[in-house]
Amino acid sequence: MKHSVLVSVIMPAYNAAEFITEAIASVQEQTYTKWELFVIDDNSKDFTLSQIENLARADCRIRIIKNKENRGAGYSRNRGIKAAEGDFISFLDADDLWKPDKLEKQLNFMINNNVSVCFSSYKRIYENGQKKEIVEALPYLTFQKLLKANYIGNLTGVYNVSKIGKIYTPEIRKRQDWALWLEAVRRAGIAKGIQEPLALYRIRRNSISGNKLEMLAYNFNIYHKVLDFGLWKSLKSMVVFLREQFMIKNRQIKRIK
Repeated sequence: MKHSVLVSVIMPAYNAAEFITEAIASVQEQTYTKWELFVIDDNSKDFTLSQIENLARADCRIRIIKNKENRGAGYSRNRGIKAAEGDFISFLDADDLWKPDKLEKQLNFMINNNVSVCFSSYKRIYENGQKKEIVEALPYLTFQKLLKANYIGNLTGVYNVSKIGKIYTPEIRKRQDWALWLEAVRRAGIAKGIQEPLALYRIRRNSISGNKLEMLAYNFNIYHKVLDFGLWKSLKSMVVFLREQFMIKNRQIKRIK
């Protein structure tokens, strides 16, 4: 496709010096070249900011936003979304990676099929880059299906701003990406998935999503506080979530031999 539409890439970063250069390189290596990358440094204490600054000096498509204090990924993503000028918005965390044709394949798919929200399968890798498993994308997602569990890997998601407008996340520490995609699918009516893995999600020992019990509390807050479900509806939704997450969604995960 002709590189006629601008894609805004949003990358929050906190103490990501070990991986961020590789993450940004995976954006720079895209076969689709009309993009702008907003890296939002969340008051990092390591060398993250200096690395970003070095890369930005060499590539004018990289823009830096600095938080004066640590505010979390939701707040940081929202600052990037607000500044974004692209026709499409996509997301990549500072320790994850895209395959070189990720944007091109998704934009072609979205434009040719009149799709407003798109996601794809992705690979999970260990910190050292060793491949672990593939998380397969569903062919399509409705709001009701996504309400049961988060089936969109945030590093694979793209939405069309010109069709459904800008969508911001709640400024909570965790699960804010799920809330964003719920709103995107609600507006679009449906999201379409590409079965090919187009990104790599890095599993880290100190990942913010590592505490499963704590994550359940944040899941409940999505229902109760973000979606404004009553207490009993939120509890019933959590029962549905647990069944979906552990009995149905896990079928999408395929081990790499």
